[in-house]
Parts: sequence; C-alpha cells; structure tokens
Amino acid sequence: MASRAINGRVEAGATGARWLDDYRALAPQGDMLAAADGLDRAAWEAAFEELAALPGNGLSGARERAQRHADDIGTAYRAAGENEERRWPLSPVPLLIGAEEWRGIAEGMAERADLFEGVIADIHGEQRLVAERVLPAMLVTGSPLFLRPMVGLTPPGGHQLHFVAADLCRGPDGRWRVLADHLRVPVGAGYALENRLAMGRTLGGLPSRMNVERHAPFFAAMRAGIAAACRRAEPRIGLLTSGKLNPSYPEQAHLARYLRFLLVEGADLAVRDDQLYVRTIAGLKRIDALWRRIDPRLIDPLAFDANSTIGVPGLVDAMAAGNVVIANAPGVGVLESPAFAAFLPALGERLLGRAPSLSSIGTWWCGDPDARAQVLSSLDQLVIGPAFAGPAVAGLPDGAVLGATLDGAARERLAAAMALRPQDYVGQEVAELSTMPTACGEGLLPRPFSLRVFAARGGDGRWVVLPGGFVRIGDQPDARAAVMGEGSWSADVIVHGPDPVAPVSLLQPTDSVELRRNPGTLPSRVADNMFWLGRYLERGEALLGVIRVLFGHSISADTGAALAPETVERLVTIIADTGAAQRPPSHRRRDLVDFGREAMEAVDGWGSVRAINRMATGIGGVSRDRLSADMVRLLDAPHPTTGTLLDRAGTLQRRYAALAGLSAEHMGRTDAWRFHDLGRRIERALAVTRTLLAVDLRRANAEDLSTLLDLANSQISYRQRYLMGFARVPVIDLIALDPGNPRGIAFQVETIVGHLAKLPVLNDAGIAEPQQRIAARLTAGIAMASAERVDRGWVLEINQQLQKLSDAIATRYFLQGAQALREAGLTLA
Repeated sequence: MASRAINGRVEAGATGARWLDDYRALAPQGDMLAAADGLDRAAWEAAFEELAALPGNGLSGARERAQRHADDIGTAYRAAGENEERRWPLSPVPLLIGAEEWRGIAEGMAERADLFEGVIADIHGEQRLVAERVLPAMLVTGSPLFLRPMVGLTPPGGHQLHFVAADLCRGPDGRWRVLADHLRVPVGAGYALENRLAMGRTLGGLPSRMNVERHAPFFAAMRAGIAAACRRAEPRIGLLTSGKLNPSYPEQAHLARYLRFLLVEGADLAVRDDQLYVRTIAGLKRIDALWRRIDPRLIDPLAFDANSTIGVPGLVDAMAAGNVVIANAPGVGVLESPAFAAFLPALGERLLGRAPSLSSIGTWWCGDPDARAQVLSSLDQLVIGPAFAGPAVAGLPDGAVLGATLDGAARERLAAAMALRPQDYVGQEVAELSTMPTACGEGLLPRPFSLRVFAARGGDGRWVVLPGGFVRIGDQPDARAAVMGEGSWSADVIVHGPDPVAPVSLLQPTDSVELRRNPGTLPSRVADNMFWLGRYLERGEALLGVIRVLFGHSISADTGAALAPETVERLVTIIADTGAAQRPPSHRRRDLVDFGREAMEAVDGWGSVRAINRMATGIGGVSRDRLSADMVRLLDAPHPTTGTLLDRAGTLQRRYAALAGLSAEHMGRTDAWRFHDLGRRIERALAVTRTLLAVDLRRANAEDLSTLLDLANSQISYRQRYLMGFARVPVIDLIALDPGNPRGIAFQVETIVGHLAKLPVLNDAGIAEPQQRIAARLTAGIAMASAERVDRGWVLEINQQLQKLSDAIATRYFLQGAQALREAGLTLA
C-alpha cells in the first residue's frame, strides 16, 4: 500500500510538472506563475501536484470536482434582473500569494480603511476638508450617495466603518493597485469563505503542505468588532437583507449561519422608543446591531427614501440614540464615487501624513478644468465614466467606455455633454491586469484577474484583513480591466508562508463550559415560512396521491375505468375542489389523462402540483439559513418532464418522501422545526377530512373503503390488523380515530397539541391561548367520538376546527401586516 501511494504521488508530481512546463511557455510577462521564484514556485508545484492527484480526467475532471463541491455547499448567485439563481463558477486552480507579498496588501488595506474612516467622519462632522478645499464641495453634496441626515450624527462606538472591500489589480510590473472601493454594501466575503470550503474538499492536502492562512480568525474578529460597539456585553446581531431577490442572497444566508447572526428583513424589525426589536414568536426581542446588506437609502423611509418598503421606520433615530449599531453606517457610500480616487493622494497627505501605499489607478475628475482638458486630449488612452456611483450620464448611455472605441460623432456628443456638466465625468487610465493559470478544457491558459480583498474592524478597533479573498477571472485573454468586467470565473486565494499556521475555527472548543441547547431567536417571518413550507409539501404530496390512485386504478381501457364510475367521480371531485384542474367533460381515458396532466403540471394558477412545488421552492429560497443544502437542492429540483404521467408522479412522490425524511431525521427539534411539522400535521389532517367528505360514510361500499385506505396510505396497516375484507367501522376508526396511525387524523391532532404545548406564550397567567383552546376542542372531539357514529357532520366539524386552528396560529405567531406590536411580549432580552 505504501509503495502504491508513493508511486501515485510520483506520477501526480510528474503530471503537475508537465502542466507547469506547458504553461510557462504560454505565460506572458507579469503572469503570477511566471513571475514566481523560490518559495512561490514550490507552492505552485505543490498545488498542481495536488490537482494532478485528483481522480478523474485531468484538469477538466478537477474543474468538475471543484464545481460539484461548490454546488454541494449551496454557493449560488443571481444576476441583476433575473429571477433564477445561477451556479457559482469556481475554477480549481487557486491564486497563490506569498505571505511577504500579502503583508504589503494587508497593510495597504488597513491604511486605506483608516483613511476612509477619517474622511467620512469629517464629511459627517466638521467638514474641514471641504472648508480647506482639500475636497471639492460638489464632490460631496453633488453625489446621489450623500445622505444629509447623517451630518452631525456620531454612530454608536464612534466608527462609521466596520467592513470594507476593494478590487485590486496586479500590473505586469507586479505592483498592486485599487480598481474600486466598496463601502456601501461590500459583497463577497461569503463567496470567499465558500470558495475556501469547496477548495478544502478538492485540494485537501494543500493547507498542511503550504501553511495556508485561515479565514476563521478574520470572521471572529469581525463579529467581535461589531459586538464591541454595542451597549450590551452579549448583543444580538442581525444581518439585514432585502430578501431572496438580492443578487447575493445565498451568500448572505451562508454568512448569517456561519457567524451566528440573525438573518432578518425589514418587515421583521420594528422601532419603539428609539430601540430596535425583532418580532419573534415569543414577542419583541432587542436587536443591538445590524450588518446591513441593503442600500442605505432604503433602510429608513422616515430618514431617507419615503417610498422604501423594505426599510425600518425610525431605524436612524435608534442609531442616533446609540441603541443600535449599523455596519456600515449610512452615508459612507459617498466615498465609492470614482471621482474620489483623484483626491485620495491629497487626502492621505492631509489625514495620514503620506499618500496611501496602496494607490488607486490614475483618475482625473473633469470638474477640474485642467483635468478635463487632459482627459479630452488623451481619450484614446483612458476609460471615460460617470464621476458618481449611480445611473449613466449624458454621452455615456452604457456607463464607462474605452475612449479609443468612440467614433467622431460619439466624441463630439461626449465633449458637448461634458461642457454642460463636467463634474459628472471622470477619466481613468486603462489598467493592464496580470494573468494567472486557469483550467480551460484539458489545458492551462493565462487569463486576466482582479482580486477582491476584505477588511473588518476587530474587537480592539484595529483593522483585520481577510488572508485571501476571491479572484474574478476573465474568459478572454484581453488583460484590460475595462474589458474583463465582472469576469466569468472565480477562484480561491491562498496566502502561504514558511511558518506553520495554528488551526482556528469559529466552532466552540469541545471542552467549553458555555453550553447551548437553545438554538436562538426565531423571527415570526421565519416561523411563517417553515409552517407554510410544511403545508405546501404535504398538500402537494396529498394531491399527487389522489392523482396516482386515479391513474393507477381507473385508466386501464379506452372506453371505461377499472374503478366504479362513482369512485372515479369522487376522485375527480377531490382534485377539482383543490383548484388543481377544471373538471373533465367525461370519464373517458383521453379526458381523464388531460385532467390529470393539468392537475400535475399546470403552470398558471395555484392549485396544481407544479404550482404548489413552486411556492415551496420560493420558501426554500429564503430559508437557506434554516435548511440543509440537500433540502434546498431537492426543493430546487426541476419538475420531471420525461416518462408517462405515472412515471413523473412516481419521481415526485420519491422526492416528497426524501424531503419528509430530511425534515424528520435531519432538522433539529427547534421551534423552526415545530412550525414546519405543525404545517405538515394540519395539512395532512385536512387532506384526510377532504377524502372522508368525498364519501358517503353511512353507505360506503368496499371500493369506497379501499380508496379511502389508499388515499390515507393505510392499506398495509389495515390488512395487518384485519384478516377480513373491508368493513366500514374499522376503516373509519383507523383513518380518523386511531392515535397509533401516523397517517390518521387522531395522530395529527395529538402531535399538534404536543407542539403547541412547547411553543412560547405571551403571558404567564397559565391561561390557554386561542390556538391551544382550539386544539383542546379537537382532542376532545376525537376522544369522545366512536367510529360507528362518525358521519359527514362530524368530519365537517373537524375540518372547520383545523382551519380555525391554522388561522389562530397565524394570528398568534406570524407577522400580520401593519398590526400593532405585541406589547405583551415586549422584552429587553
């Protein structure tokens, strides 16, 4: 075994060396690998040796393996204007940066963050930089990102910035410079984390071989930094998202789970007496800090955009009172405007005593007459773009453009527009990007890249820089940054060095005395989602069961049905009454097939199996922080389109069974799971009552009884208990009254009562709440009933009580639009 392993390693080393030799012949000047020497070259050799050791077909197999691991983690994103998520494209070849080179990047990022903190504090404070003409006034007040209400407001903890990001480029000369700064809503740290997780599974031997610096200390420091600015020693921190349509929502959900932040939307939050609360199933709970991932102009309709429907009225007042930390503070995005890059050297001299060591690419603001003249005379060598982050401006309908691509007429239009409002334009040098090895087909090709780096304020107030980040890789060899755009691939960034790296994790030590069995706060919106996810899954499975019974027994001949016409009519009625499909004109095969196809696959409406699954998928998309990746993947699986209707129904049935198994065996017994199971139990009980209401229980024949057992999935249970044929009273008892039948009504009600008993109440008087009283009536109705006397009236009463119970649960625990806050649940916990 040892000899075989050694031989395998030698073979992998030879393959990796061959890949490197082939690539070096292609690598242009300034390429990361070609420029490597010493320790860096050994690191690249180790990386390609690990890649070559992977099972599969060379580099294409490595690329598929890395992509599969990214998919398993649940990494995804949504392009602007699209509803469907895309796979996160991950290259198997990481970018390698030595510890010494990285130290310069990290120090430059920390220095830059300090500079931005000083500038924004002055803009919102004394405004000396404008008064002393270090900064033009129109660059501040003329920006759409300048938020006047923030002037004079000192954030809790005294810091405007807690988290910053920047896009860097490495020129052919090896010098790193900044392409863009991200302060409003810095995106990507979660993707960097997910890239590292995926690459850790793909190239598991690299961390120990190369002393790879870890990500966990950075995220721990970031969490500590936000907590340090809060008033309470153990603050409750939320990650504020705009919801599932946000392009980076999957990343936000992953970060919230990893950092143990509460993932919240504006509707979850409320301000009362300048204090921020989250509405939970246990009433109002204090929120001490928000990591904001939505546009700051939308966070408070009372302070900024009055049309915002995703913000929290009064949030800025709570911040001004010192009761909630917002990271980053609203208004910091004014520094994102490209025009600010032209003034950073002067700002650095003024605030730091030196120009920033990590400089921006050359920028000329056209509001300055001399700079404008230089831009117009050098169009062929510059990128022309808007001076402020925001919509396109006259002469640049598509945003920034390479000056060399403008024809004579376009240049004249641009010059005319610039003469009218010169302050709206900047010229920037065309940055040439370094390249890195990228797996293309079965070979390695040089492709340009940019590097996104992240810095967070730690618990001691100093900046900590994530060792790595992620790179975006262009799919074309053109190395100009303006041409590469957002890139087509991403890759992990590995910072390596000669010294061993101590293992660090955000997980608690195994011998920690700080034990937790309480999973934390459950917002009302999340409880609502879990409840309806359970209901939709159970509803889809019940409808699919009726369709399968109809198709499995009735459509056996062109001219008739195996089941009696009366039974077929009852099955059709059950399906039609759910709104899944219009009643068929007859019971002939063709009409029933069309009816069944509509019930399963209709796109319009809300009652078909496909429509129900679409609603469940939507809930799964906003519940990534609560559901496993396997469950989200099953919910996202496409509707089956091949095979007969029965084949497709079977595929869906197995999917429902897998989802039920995941929820039953993999979800922790938290309140979130209780609401999910409550939804399942209520919907299952309602489905049984609907089938019982479709039959004349007093006159049910053997076929009716057999169909009832099929629809309640109780045929095997019945046959194990009764050797005789179908009898009315035993069938009704099993389906309606037997608490030992997990598909029957009695079992569902007993389970519902157990869940309600463990959910929080808003008073300590010991008096049952409405939902508990309805559940008690249901229990009594079942306990007092006898199978001989169960009739349509009894079933109808159970059905109505179940619907009332669902409404009572929603009223008590879920968000009800603009209803008053539950003062009885007000707490400072």
